[in-house]
This record gives sequence, structure tokens and C-alpha cells, in this order.
Amino acid sequence: MSSELNVPMGSPAPGVSDRVPDGGGMDYRDWVRRSYLELVSSNHHSVQALSWRKLYLSRAKLKASSRTSALLSGFAMVAMVEVQLEMEYSYPPVLLIAFSVCTTVLVAVHLFALLISTCILPNVEAVSNIHNLNSVSESPHERMHHFIELAWGFSTALGILLFLAEVVLLCWIKFLPVDSSDIKKVTSCSNTTTADPLKPATTPTARQHSGWQAALASTIIMIPVGVIFVLFTIHFYRTLVRHKTERHHEEIEELHKIKIQLDGHDRGLQTV
Repeated sequence: MSSELNVPMGSPAPGVSDRVPDGGGMDYRDWVRRSYLELVSSNHHSVQALSWRKLYLSRAKLKASSRTSALLSGFAMVAMVEVQLEMEYSYPPVLLIAFSVCTTVLVAVHLFALLISTCILPNVEAVSNIHNLNSVSESPHERMHHFIELAWGFSTALGILLFLAEVVLLCWIKFLPVDSSDIKKVTSCSNTTTADPLKPATTPTARQHSGWQAALASTIIMIPVGVIFVLFTIHFYRTLVRHKTERHHEEIEELHKIKIQLDGHDRGLQTV
């Protein structure tokens, strides 16, 4: 029991249930009633602490998703605007379509996560700044828990995967025209030197496939990075779910112990 329980002189010791207390002190019934109130109040404070922890976690998730979405969506927009397409090079249509679709979906996903964070975060911040234990019920984080998790998933998991795909597509768009420009330069140089029979004609060298090789190298590097990211995400969420499950089991065991203790007090009260 709590150390604040002050038993007056003449009352029975808490461990002795079969003694009849003196008339001037606290009897066994009052002691059981006070112990029950202390257990209920401690359980109430633990529930409030859990609610505040959920509130702070939701606020941290909203802040992180807001910052990440704003940063990555800005990078995607700058990449789409600043990319310079070679007009003299015929890009594969699939590459251009994939780049436009990936950029559009990337910006849309991050802006949707940013919208959710911008709408919910002020209400959560307003409640978290109030130094009152009972004000946690005024926060909408419990009712909008699914939206918060959706914004967190869009900003971290789906948004980062799309950003990795955006980097690969940008490498292909920037490096593929290098081969055609090298071939044109080599061809023009060979046409100017054919008039001199003493100089050998220049042919395309190893630089002919340098752009394709650079784009392929970036793709080869990015594939294991994406696989590691997916595996880390799955492992992280499984670990988080396991931690929450263990915490729930511990809370259930604590409630079960409180129930057993209260049942023992009730049986002792009935035998008095």
C-alpha cells in the first residue's frame, strides 16, 4: 500500500485481518475502503499517464511527417523543374512517363501527409501546452489516430520509396543523352580529319556507353538500398508492435493483480 496511509494509534496492523480493532482507531473496514480508493486512484493516474504518452507520441509523429514531407516534396518539385531534357535526343517514352508519374505521385503523397499534419498538429499542440492532467481528453489524437498513422506511413515508408525511385529515374534521364552527344562529337571529328590521309580515322571509343553505364551503376546501387529500407521498415514495425503487445500484457497482469488483491480484501471484509 501507499506510504501515505497513516493508521492511528489503536488501529489494527494492515497485515492482521482477524484482529478486532479498538473503538478509538481506524477499524478494518475503513482500512480496506481507504486501500481500495488508493488502488483506484493509482490506476487512474496510470491511465492518464498512458494517455499523455500517446498524446506526445502523436505530436512527435505529426512533426516528423510534416518536416519530412515538406523537405522531400520540395526536392521533387525542384528536380522536375530544373531537369534539362536534351531536345536532340529521343528519350524512351516509358522513361518519360515513369518520371512524370513518379514525380506526381511523390508530390501528392507528401502533400497529403503535410495536409493531415497541418490540420491536426495545432489542436494537439494547444492541448499539450496546458498543464492539466484532465485536459488530455480534449485532444483529437485518439479519434484521429488512423489519420495520424496514415500521414506517418505516407511520409516515411511510401514517400521515401518514391523518392528513391525518383533518384534512379533522374539518373537515367540525365546520363542517357551523354552517349548520343559523344557519338555526334566523334563523328564530326572523323569527318573533319578524313581529308588528311596521313591521320587515321577516329572511331567511337569506350566513352560511347559511359552514360548508360553511369545510369546502370546508380540503379544497381539503389536496388539493395531499397531492399534494405523495406526490410528495416518491416523489422521496425514488427518490433514496435511486439513492444506494444508486451506493454499491454504487462498492464493486463497489473490489473489482474489489483483484482486479486481487491477480491482478497472483499473476502476479508465479508469474514469480519
